[in-house]
Amino acid sequence: MSGLSGLVVAALVACLSSCSVLDRSGASDDASGTPSSTSTATSQPLVDSQFTRDGTFQSHISADGVKGIDFVYTLYPTKSTPRTNEWFPRGSKYFSFTFQAYDLSQKIRAPFATKRKVYLQTMKVTSNTITVDGGKTQHPYRLEALAKDVTFDPEPLTLRQSMLISSPKGAFELRNQRIAPTSLKTRGLELSFTAVVFVQAKVGGSAYVRRVIKQTVPIQIFESDKPTEVSSIPVDAN
Repeated sequence: MSGLSGLVVAALVACLSSCSVLDRSGASDDASGTPSSTSTATSQPLVDSQFTRDGTFQSHISADGVKGIDFVYTLYPTKSTPRTNEWFPRGSKYFSFTFQAYDLSQKIRAPFATKRKVYLQTMKVTSNTITVDGGKTQHPYRLEALAKDVTFDPEPLTLRQSMLISSPKGAFELRNQRIAPTSLKTRGLELSFTAVVFVQAKVGGSAYVRRVIKQTVPIQIFESDKPTEVSSIPVDAN
């Protein structure tokens, strides 16, 4: 029996030894084969874009001399080109945006009469492309207009050639805005917004303060020879 026990122990030791060697070998192979070296070598995009990553963009902006007023730009893709990770240089791309003001010095549900009014006079939007080779800049989207003349609301509340954008009674909105095709070297673009607004100095007063509210929105464009797929052409697209 003692001889048999010795053989069993020897076999068990051999097995444990070989298993530990295999474990160490496997761990070594895994460490040397991790994809970390590949991921670090992956090139970073030229444009870091919340709009592209999240499918929407929103900013909250304050202005000097008008404490408590929150100016909000919101952008999102339309149903015609909803997949922002498939926005390519070729083909049209469509987006919508809004611009609105909130008087944060009052509670959200406070009566509208207790809030300062904000009017939007003009909205200007320019665009610049970003290319892999630093080539010539293109301008695939542009807007410059009196807000009341182009907003989606056919009957905005107006005052002196400006439209009300105070929440919850007013908002500037444009839908299905077309970004034109660009060169195949394009990897991003920037939309630059400039709004001229007039803010009521005090509730119920006749004096207004003029301010310019700016925002730049980066958008990533992905490399491809095929055009951006458009599921439908908006009837009210420019």
